Amino acid sequence: MDLGIRDKLALVTGASQGIGRAVALTLALEGAKVLAVARSREKLDSLADEARKSGREIHPLSADLSTPAGLENVIQAANELGTVELLLANTGGPKPGQAQALSLDEFRQAAEDLLYPMVQLSQWALGGMKGAGFGRILFITSLAVKEPIENLALSNTLRAAVTGYAKTLSREVAAQGITVNTLGPGYTKTERVEELFSFRAKQKGIGLEAAYAEQASQIPAARLGKPQEIAHVAAFLLSARASYLTGQSIVVDGGYLHGLL
Repeated sequence: MDLGIRDKLALVTGASQGIGRAVALTLALEGAKVLAVARSREKLDSLADEARKSGREIHPLSADLSTPAGLENVIQAANELGTVELLLANTGGPKPGQAQALSLDEFRQAAEDLLYPMVQLSQWALGGMKGAGFGRILFITSLAVKEPIENLALSNTLRAAVTGYAKTLSREVAAQGITVNTLGPGYTKTERVEELFSFRAKQKGIGLEAAYAEQASQIPAARLGKPQEIAHVAAFLLSARASYLTGQSIVVDGGYLHGLL
């Protein structure tokens, strides 16, 4: 299927590893022009090299989106490349912890990292999308928006906030050819999940692989997901073909969640 995104400018944040990296590469392979943003320049350069081997180009930009200067650098770089019509708003996850054990400052910092930059980027991108009469905004959240995960109070709280913002925005801009959705990955083998499972394994006194196996036994697909499997769904949601799909919170989890909705 031709996704209809060839030569469109895609801005992908959190692109240095895991799901963000997989989405950036997938969009590039589909012919989009990709601006890949993350803090690690070394990992971004590796991503750009991988795309180049496939005859595609990814523009790497090292920036800290939790700072005004970082956001300004991203906006300036994007403006130099053209009009952003595809926005993959992705952030790293906050530290684990129970709700009752976290301080107000930790909740504030999580909002600075996970919520505010994504709101600012999406509101900025809307100007160009409205002018083009086309836009796709996709926020990467978590299955936690439908079933909170134990010991991840910060993520549970802020991912839900992003979901509420996305749903509200989707209704405001749908008539202008702009869709806004969220994509919640289930347990996927990324660097972030390895960090969380290492923490879990240490608590239980077991090895990392044993922790993975324990989780896999609770997933109907009997395994953890791969970043590329999330990226394929993301690419469709960001495509011209997903023109009548908006305001949705889609979870890709191998059947893990038990609820109907």
